[in-house]
Formats: sequence, C-alpha cells, structure tokens
Amino acid sequence: MKLKLFLLFLLTSSFSFSQTQGVAFPTVGKGVATPFVTDYHTLGINTSALGWRPRYAGKKFTTGTSEFAFGVSSDSLNSKKLRNLTSTLYNAAQHKNPDEIDYKRQMESVGDYAEAGVAINFDYNWLGFSYYGEKFGGIAFNIRESYSWYSKMNQKTTDLLFRGKLSSVFDSLTVVYGSDTSRIANNATISEDSAGHVISGSLNVPIRLSELTKGTHIQMVWNRSYNIGYGRKLFGRDSVFEVYGGVGARLITSMAMFNMTSDDDGLRLYSAITPTFDIDYGNVSGSNSVPKKNKGLAPVMGTGYGIDLSASVILFNKLKIAAAVNNIGSVTYKRNVYKVKDTLFASFNIGGVNSENITQTVNQLVRENGLMTLEGEQKYTVINASDFRFGVSFEPIKYVRMGFDVVAPFNKENPGSIQNPVYSFGGDIIPVKWLQLSIGYFGGGIYKHNMPLGLTFIIKDGAYEFGVASRDALSFFLKNGTSVSAALGFARVRF
Repeated sequence: MKLKLFLLFLLTSSFSFSQTQGVAFPTVGKGVATPFVTDYHTLGINTSALGWRPRYAGKKFTTGTSEFAFGVSSDSLNSKKLRNLTSTLYNAAQHKNPDEIDYKRQMESVGDYAEAGVAINFDYNWLGFSYYGEKFGGIAFNIRESYSWYSKMNQKTTDLLFRGKLSSVFDSLTVVYGSDTSRIANNATISEDSAGHVISGSLNVPIRLSELTKGTHIQMVWNRSYNIGYGRKLFGRDSVFEVYGGVGARLITSMAMFNMTSDDDGLRLYSAITPTFDIDYGNVSGSNSVPKKNKGLAPVMGTGYGIDLSASVILFNKLKIAAAVNNIGSVTYKRNVYKVKDTLFASFNIGGVNSENITQTVNQLVRENGLMTLEGEQKYTVINASDFRFGVSFEPIKYVRMGFDVVAPFNKENPGSIQNPVYSFGGDIIPVKWLQLSIGYFGGGIYKHNMPLGLTFIIKDGAYEFGVASRDALSFFLKNGTSVSAALGFARVRF
C-alpha cells in the first residue's frame, strides 16, 4: 500500500537524475547495465542482448512486475539534506500535512538549494515479458512509468521561490496590521513577527523575468511507455566470435512536460502538464485546455515514439562488447500547452514553497498570479532524451563477472536527459548459486563518487528472482554522500 501511495504521489503532485540502469535491479547494484542486462530489462538499454543465450538453461520465458527504482541526487547537497527532501516527498505520498512554513526554515532552504543541481527520478515497471528461442532470437515487451526532475537555479530565483513575497529580491514589503496597511523597507533585520504580516513584496524598479532568472534551468517529464524489442545473432561461430543486433520501439504517452531555460539568449519556457497536478492557470487563452478529472488515470497531454538500435559482440563466451543508441524520436504535445512571456516583474504576493520541497516550484512558477506570465500554444514538439551507451564485460570464471559502462546524452537540453556523460565500473560475485552480490563505482554527470551495492536472490536455478539495490550505498552511512536511492524487484519469474 505504501508503494502504491508513493506512486500515486508521483502521479498527483508537482515535482535529471536520469537513471542509467532503469528498473533493472540486478544491474543497479553494480552501476553497469549495457553489457549485463537480459530479457525485458534490455528495453531502452541494449536490445541486442535479447539474442544472447539465457544464463539459466531451459528458461525461455521471463516475466515480471512491480519493479521500481527511486533516486535523489545533487553534487552540492549532502545525504542528510537529500534524505530531508526524500522524507518531504514521502510524507506527501502519505497525505501527511506538511510542516508549517516558517521564516527560519525558508532562509535555510534558500541557502541549501541556491545554485544546487538537484535531480529526482522514479521508474516503475508495470509488466514485463520476454521469450528466447535458439533460432528465433529474443523478443520482449514491457510497460514502464517514468518521472524525472532536474533543476539548477540562480540565487535570486531560489530565494524568490522558497521565500515568496519575503524574498530579498524585493526593495520593500507591504504589511497589514489589522486595518492599517503600510510599506516598509525589506532588509535582513525584519523580525519573524513582522514577516507574518507581509502581504506582498515590491521592486521600486521593475526588471525583466529573463534578467531575474538568468542561469536557471528546470526540466520535468512524466511518461508512460509501451516498449517492444527484438534481438538475435547475426553471424559468427558459437563460443568463438558472435555478433548480435537488436532493435526496439516504443509508444510514448506523456502526462507532463516542463522545460525552462534562462540564459544569455533570454528566457524560454514550454509546459504541458496534466490537470492531475492541480495547477490553476487562470484565464490564459490559446491552449487546448483539458478539464480536471476526479477519477481515473491522468489525462495524456502528448504522444510520440522512440527507436532503439544496438549491436554487441561475444568473444569466447567470456568477453562482451556492446553499443546502443536509444530513444531516437519525439513527443508532440497538443493539450494544456503553454509558453512564457518575458514580461517586467515588479511585485509578488504568494508565500514561499514548504521547506525542502523543491518540487513544488513548477506550481509556484506557472499558477495564476505566479512568477511567470503564460500564453497558450496549439502544439509543441519535444525531441526525446536520447542517449548513447558503450559497455564491456568480462567473465573470467562462471561465478565472477566485471565490466564498465559509459552513457552519454545526445542533447542534455531535452527534458529527462542526463546532463553529462556517466561512467561506471562494477561486477558480480555469486558465492552460492542462490545469491548474487553486486558492487561498483560510478561518477560523471551530476554525480561525484558513488558506490552502488546490490543483493539478488535466485531461487530454483533462476525460476524465481528478487532483490534490492542502491546506486550509492555509502550515502546511508556517510555525511557527505551526494545521492539517496533504492531499487527493488520481487516478482521476476522464469520458466
């Protein structure tokens, strides 16, 4: 029930830690995926692996459900602050009332998140299925829910979003005591009692939004994809030199997209967010707006497609070399589509977001009377968050495997993309036939030095498998860890 509530939160609240291993919990623990994934876990990673001979003899079918992976990461925040953020998100999933917003905590939040790159990701596998035949090759299908958030804001934008009308951006504050309304100077000496009577903040000289937000970058995307892939051996001599190829495709239904960039070229923002997020756009016209539904699945805002291409080589049944290009395609949004106007900014009358909950900032930006002034669009097309992968693995003996992986973005500006190349090293040890221990290292992207760790339990020669993993187990023990994550799977069956 808690898992369902947590998933429900992702579907109903406003919040790129782009996972490079997806929901494949057996590979999350070593940080290396491209040369290791099998069955439906290959979709979106390396479909040529569908043609590889199964590790467990006689098991042609694999099916699974209820696999998820969650992560929060930042190169500027420590593990304690990230756990606070995770706790805030989890409490929202449990529908617990947030703590009261107070002046002191708002100040602390501004200091914590100013100019920090923060990334959040959640993946859920509703259902996966694969089949392998010696002559046919391998085919797989799955339904995957994915949600990713990435934000890096300048100090002014952070201060404004977290402290709202009390922001140091403003020169003066309007305060109300009973029936008496007055304006006071905004300075660092304002008391918490006075702050409670502020109804708005004002600038004596208005500035453009593009100037206020310069250096801010926020991306969010929530997709549900229906994936299919096929892989098989192309040519080569068994156990000596074998070449495999794979192809994959997906239908993408997108419930939400938010893409904001403010730089030397100005301010650009496009959004298409399902009514489930409960954002009040006011009377903005020009968009194919969608009314909120009280029941059922969240309405789809856009549809699109993605294509995967991959190839791999196996030498002497010991060495695997794999490369893939994934998610080539786009999504076109035709409902609730808005873009921003670069207007003058002079005043603000909304309170700051609650404590660590940085994911509320989208609502703070685009709601009626929010920071941004929007105008409707008929449609908007977003290129997918495509990536390139290259990995190598080596299996010196049957129960020991090791490898490395490199994952790079095609265009980090696309919502959901990893921000920079991520590299990883890791492997498995199988001390007994029912237990797989995984450990690794990865860095790059927005990561510093992460050490993944995983346990996978294998029952009846691979007939049943479950496990748990983390992308950085050290963060649970070290004060200076830069990520908090977990992956879990408990319903994978082979026959």
